[in-house]
Amino acid sequence: MSRTIDYTPLLGAVTGPEIRAFRTAARSRGSNWGAFSVAQLVSGALIGAVVALVLVSSLFSLAGILIDSALGGGDLVTVVAPLAVLLVLGGSVAVILRSLFGNRRWERLMRMDRFAAANGLVFSPRDAAPAYPGAIFTRGRAREARDHFRSAAGRFLDFGNFHYVTGSGKNQQRHAWGFLALKLDRNLPHMVLDARANNGIFGSTLPGSLAKDQVLSLEGDFDRHFTLYCPRAYERDALYVFTPDLMALLIDEAAAFDIEIVDDWFFLYSPRVFPLADPATYQRLLRIVDTVGAKTLAQSDGYVDDRFASGGYVNDRFAAGTPAFVVAPQGRRLRTRFPGVAILVVAVFVVLWGWSVVSGLLN
Repeated sequence: MSRTIDYTPLLGAVTGPEIRAFRTAARSRGSNWGAFSVAQLVSGALIGAVVALVLVSSLFSLAGILIDSALGGGDLVTVVAPLAVLLVLGGSVAVILRSLFGNRRWERLMRMDRFAAANGLVFSPRDAAPAYPGAIFTRGRAREARDHFRSAAGRFLDFGNFHYVTGSGKNQQRHAWGFLALKLDRNLPHMVLDARANNGIFGSTLPGSLAKDQVLSLEGDFDRHFTLYCPRAYERDALYVFTPDLMALLIDEAAAFDIEIVDDWFFLYSPRVFPLADPATYQRLLRIVDTVGAKTLAQSDGYVDDRFASGGYVNDRFAAGTPAFVVAPQGRRLRTRFPGVAILVVAVFVVLWGWSVVSGLLN
C-alpha cells in the first residue's frame, strides 16, 4: 500500500478572494460546512456574554474615574489602568471573533479540502455519529466526527477527530479523540492493544475496562509497549494475526496509540485530537496505514475461526451464503469488568458514610 502524498495544498499560499469563494461554495454543499456545532455556539455565546459583562462594567468604572479625575480627585494611573484593561479585552474579543467567523477558520478548512482532493480523499468538517463498532464510537451522546478524511475509492479509510459527551449537569464531560478506521477483508476476533505510552495515572485511557484474564503476553519486549487483550480460548488466533513482524511494526510506527480490531475493522485511537492542519500528522497516519494496516490485512487474509469452520459455515475462503459473522459468538466481543478505581471510590465512600453514621449514634 505505498502511496505518494501531495502536501502542497497545506503549505501553498492562498489569497483572500480564494478563501471567500471557497466559503461560499462550501456552505452550499450542506449544513455541516456552514454551521457551527451546538458546543461551539454555546461556548461562543458564553465567552461573548462574559466579555460583554466585563466590558460594560469596565466602561462604567472608567466613566466614574474620568468624572472623578475631571473634578480633581484622580491621577494618571487610575485613568490609564482601566483604559489598558479595555484595550486588552477589546483585542481579545477581536481575536475570538476572527477565530470563529473570520478567514482563518475558512483558510484551514480550504487547505484540508484541497489536500483531500489532491490525494484521493473526501474531507468533511463535521458528521454526526459514524456507525463504527469501536470502543469510542458507542459512548455517550452528541457523537460527531470532525475534520475527518475518507477514502474516495478503493479500500475504506477514515481518519480525523471524534467527540462525544457523557454525564449531565455539573458532571457533564466532553471527550475528544483522534481516530483512524480501516476496513479489513475478514471478520476477526475482538482484540485490543492498549498502548502503555498514553496511559494515565489510573491506567488505560480507553473507555470501559476489560477483564484482566483476557490479557495475552507476547514474546520479546512487546509487552513493554502494549497490553494485548483477546477473548479466552482465542490465544492461538491472536498469535496468528500478531506475528513477530507485525509486532515490530506496531512498536516502530504505532506505539503511541491504542489499537482495536473488532469485526472487520481496524481502529487506531489517540486520547488527544490530531492536529490536522499539520502535514506531519498525515504523514504519520498514512504511514501507519501503509505499514501496520497493510501487514494486518496480509496476515488476516487467510484467517478462519475453526469453531465456525467445523460447523460447516465457511471454508478456507469466503463463500456465497457465508453468514455476516464468521467469528463464533464467544470471540466477537471482549468481556468488560467494573473498573477497580470505581470500586475503590465506592468502598471509600461507604466506609466514610458508615463512620459518620456510627459517630453520630455514639455522640
